[in-house]
Amino acid sequence: MKFDIQPVLANELLILRPLREEDFDNLFKVASDPLIWEQHPMKDRSQRNGFDIFFREAMESKGAFVTIDQKTGEIIGTTRFHPVNETMNAIEIGWTFLARKYWGGEFNKSMKLLMIDYAFNYVDDIIIYVNENNIRSQKAVEKIGGKRIKALGDLHLSTRPNSTVIFRINKTQWVPI
Repeated sequence: MKFDIQPVLANELLILRPLREEDFDNLFKVASDPLIWEQHPMKDRSQRNGFDIFFREAMESKGAFVTIDQKTGEIIGTTRFHPVNETMNAIEIGWTFLARKYWGGEFNKSMKLLMIDYAFNYVDDIIIYVNENNIRSQKAVEKIGGKRIKALGDLHLSTRPNSTVIFRINKTQWVPI
């Protein structure tokens, strides 16, 4: 079974659909809020040049989604799947942001649950990398069942220059919330 890392996923709150070039302006409207990037090392993503780099990388990844509010039809953020270099039995979820008016509610959890439920049809582990200073994102990952790890079994996962905390959600240990 082939793992399509850019399907359309939906529930009663939101739609995740593949990112398209024409989404740039609407997504930049969301990303231009500097408070979204307050705890993130790449604060320039709230500026057009910084966001342009982020958007181009998202398009090239072929795993990026726009997040759409089902009720309003508005683009409210983005997220993506990314292969884990060290194993074919895990997928990364990351590069996620939402408009601030969607923080603290059900939207981030709902988005992640859609992605996790889908991914567990193909892999046993979800990996999420977070910057050590991004406490808000770390707490959000812990709320959906993420556990801090240094390695995935015998596999030592490489960290990233801007993401040094690694979380894992394992298929056999995960209890949907």
